[in-house]
Amino acid sequence: MLRKKAILLGDERPVEHRMARTLSWPHLVALGVGAIVGTGILTLTGVGADRAGPAVLISFAVAGLICACAALAYAELSTMMPAAGSAYTYSYAVLGEIFAWVIGWSLILEYSLVVSAVAVGWSGYAAPLLDAWLGIPMALMQGPQLGGIVNLPAIFIIAVVTGLLMIGTRESATVNAVLVVVKIATLALFVAVALPHFDGANLDPFMPFGFGKTMDADGVERGVMAAAAIIFFAFYGFDAISTAAEETKNPERNLPIGIIGSMLICTLIYMIVAAAAVGAISFTIFADSPEPLALILRELGQPGIATIIAAAAVIALPTVLLAFLYGQSRIFLVMARDGFLPQSLARISSRGAPVRITIVTAVLVSIIAGVFPIDEIAALANAGTLIAFAAVGLCMLILRKRAPDMLRPFRTPGALLVGLIGILGCAYLFWSLPSKTQLYFLTWNAVGLAVYFVYGMRKSLAK
Repeated sequence: MLRKKAILLGDERPVEHRMARTLSWPHLVALGVGAIVGTGILTLTGVGADRAGPAVLISFAVAGLICACAALAYAELSTMMPAAGSAYTYSYAVLGEIFAWVIGWSLILEYSLVVSAVAVGWSGYAAPLLDAWLGIPMALMQGPQLGGIVNLPAIFIIAVVTGLLMIGTRESATVNAVLVVVKIATLALFVAVALPHFDGANLDPFMPFGFGKTMDADGVERGVMAAAAIIFFAFYGFDAISTAAEETKNPERNLPIGIIGSMLICTLIYMIVAAAAVGAISFTIFADSPEPLALILRELGQPGIATIIAAAAVIALPTVLLAFLYGQSRIFLVMARDGFLPQSLARISSRGAPVRITIVTAVLVSIIAGVFPIDEIAALANAGTLIAFAAVGLCMLILRKRAPDMLRPFRTPGALLVGLIGILGCAYLFWSLPSKTQLYFLTWNAVGLAVYFVYGMRKSLAK
């Protein structure tokens, strides 16, 4: 259970398992921004304001700080071990097999739920347009949770993004970069319209529900940290960059630029957008709204701009799908190489893309998105991510002690402080999650450990 795996870098692998190095740092920054800026800022501003009031600004800052510490740890480890697999790979090399399995199992949960939730969210925007423009009845496009049979638009968009990934990594990254520009321009438009309406009176009282997690009379957990634990969903995505290590040119230089650059850009964007939102109108108006930015614009007498924001969401949300579907397929790829999945799935196509595992990943998330309700369960994605981020911080600190002279093309400044903030911050955010989410997560990992002892431990190829 504690055996560790020697990390083979991409160029050391057999030709049939070797992926083409086609990505430079602009592709990686665009991949990170595409994953991070999406459903979170478009929807979770309202959810966060409902739990923290105007102090949601502090919630964004706290979540951003913890993610920044995790990003620095990812940057150091990804340059030391530029191999696919992200936190799963690092844990296998540093902590041991059973820890890697738990992290991999948690990442499966994170990526599957994020892809499925975003696909369902995209469907929510697209279905009314398809009904109005093409006359397709809404009942035929809804999942069982809404009285239909299967969520067809959600499955459709997953299929489109999967096809793009199968064509090739560079081609899909180029399309992603274009859509990211559309997304940033849309948020800039929102800020340009909302910021002139900023009124300091809308920030009073600034922290109506306190700082720590507290339960109100309706059974809703509120407070700055309770909000941070939920809107944490809006920040992660940079970890998908580390899964691209084997497809990156000059990974020692480009991976840190991609990881840290995307985090800095997105944190700045989130703070500006959140400030414009809570300053423009009272948070009580858009609290818990599924479309807070569009609602704010309508309240400001700008229905046309609100429609543009909604349309841009339909165009740009697939960038989140692309980044996370990409990341999950690479994690599955590495687990197949290690024997935890059939090794035949790890074969690479002539274009340097893992076509088989991408198809398997797409089928899995299509089933979830097309049939299962996502709403409450989506918070589980946060739980899986928090565990993975804490593990990466721990791996960085252990290697600093165990192998101080090991080559580190990127060294995290103040590694001890950064690592401790990342680990303890993730632990506190996990505690701040709803109790039901914590129970679901523990149940998921209990099932995962059973699978490991029955199947994974026997099939492992690690020596």
